[in-house]
Amino acid sequence: MPVIRLCAAVAILFLLPLLCCAAGLPSANDAAIRAALASGKPTVADFGARTCIPCKKMAPILEELNRELKGKANVLFTDVWEATALAHHYSVQMIPTQIFFDAKGKEMKRHMGFMDKAAILKELKALGMK
Repeated sequence: MPVIRLCAAVAILFLLPLLCCAAGLPSANDAAIRAALASGKPTVADFGARTCIPCKKMAPILEELNRELKGKANVLFTDVWEATALAHHYSVQMIPTQIFFDAKGKEMKRHMGFMDKAAILKELKALGMK
């Protein structure tokens, strides 16, 4: 009996951080993306999946940027498995894909694969984020 409790405790200690990171930002729907693009602020929309390893690595970065850039830029995440039509609409072919939009809502750049915080900030600054 004590061995089972120990195993459960160890499992919780190792799995809890993964579950927290996997939760991340809520998956943005079409209305949320349209609102962000109409906000007059640069936007990065990340299309990924909560089960994808590079996407899981990006989740805490996106959460941090979302908090830090409130009022300056929009940071969105869309789970392609929850919003397949939206992924198709934006022609997402690989995950993760980051799409950068200027303050007028025009797509300016795409990046496929993991992207670190500094690279995302660099792109948003190039789009006019202050």
